Amino acid sequence: MSHFDPRIINANPRSVGVPILVGIGLFLVLILMWASLAYVPPGNVGVLVYFGRVTGETLPAGTHFVSPFKINHVFSVRTQSQEEHTSTPSMEGLNLEMDTSLIYHLDQSHAADVYSKLGPDYAHTIIDPNLRSIIRDTTAGHSANTLYSSSRKQVEDEIRTGLKTTLEPRGIVVESVLLRDIQLPHTLRASIETKQQAEQESLAMNFRLQKERQEADRKRIEAQGVHDFQQIVAQGISPQLLQWKGIEATENLAKSPNAKIIVIGNAKSGLPLIMGQ
Repeated sequence: MSHFDPRIINANPRSVGVPILVGIGLFLVLILMWASLAYVPPGNVGVLVYFGRVTGETLPAGTHFVSPFKINHVFSVRTQSQEEHTSTPSMEGLNLEMDTSLIYHLDQSHAADVYSKLGPDYAHTIIDPNLRSIIRDTTAGHSANTLYSSSRKQVEDEIRTGLKTTLEPRGIVVESVLLRDIQLPHTLRASIETKQQAEQESLAMNFRLQKERQEADRKRIEAQGVHDFQQIVAQGISPQLLQWKGIEATENLAKSPNAKIIVIGNAKSGLPLIMGQ
């Protein structure tokens, strides 16, 4: 027969329930503390929502203690790229295929307003349609030839200016716009390339003609120099100088030990002509 322990009857129920209540209280405190922690990764900003209402508060990167009834929504403020492929008209009405990249980032000070009015998918809501619209409006003011060759930088600047005017008041900072590729209709592209090739050939021909003109000028200057030299030499030769040179030549021949035949010259100069045997 088992014995009854009287201590069980004498135990105070409150002494048993207090540790349980303390444990439950500590558990709830830990849950509240965990719920009050808001972590924002680097390169992001936190937007607090209180029972479905955007409070306007934003949290920088790091760990924060907030009300457990506030929900933290994380937005990236890092530089992002939005790529767009569009079929857009030129000034002549020709369809161009363009690949464009928009480089942008979210302004941290406008993060709460962007979440409240545009939502988390703000890129699809506002960036995509505005980018397509401004690309079409910009290319419609340029001819296909200039878009394909010389005006790409100007088109980039015009698109960027249009996007800045539209997006930056909404809290989206436009960094740059890049035209990665422009595809023209095949026939137009072939005609443009033919025209550019003809222009290059024309430039090459002009270069050759200029070179030939320079060579002709060089030869003309050289001939003029020879002519001037001959004129100077001719002016310096006189009959007296020729007679003196003849006397010197006769003396040199007379001093030679070789046998000679002497022919008396004409009466004007009187110089003998000595011929060797």
